Amino acid sequence: MDENKRRWLYSRDNLVKTIRSLGFPDELGEAVVKNLGSPKAMDRMTSYLTNMKPTTPELVVDEMLSIRSEIEAWRVKKDSEDANAKYNEMLYYGLGNEDDVEGMDGVDDGDDC
Repeated sequence: MDENKRRWLYSRDNLVKTIRSLGFPDELGEAVVKNLGSPKAMDRMTSYLTNMKPTTPELVVDEMLSIRSEIEAWRVKKDSEDANAKYNEMLYYGLGNEDDVEGMDGVDDGDDC
């Protein structure tokens, strides 16, 4: 078993155990694990549960949805930053066709000296 799988299993078991210790059914824990997916998100959820000790399943689910929403916003931001970097690179280096070598208007003005 590789390290990533081991970390995922540890985070999953820890989250389900924490949810169970708060008096909620294991099914809620498994549903939260399924929705969060990554060890980092599960660890964040476990930290919330440990510190806040929510008393209703609605609070648990609300925090799970909040974490998912923040992860998705982060992904959108990273995708936007990547697209912006590629666009800026294209502006700086051009498209790589012959017109870029001679100038933006495609006319050789003879200023090669």
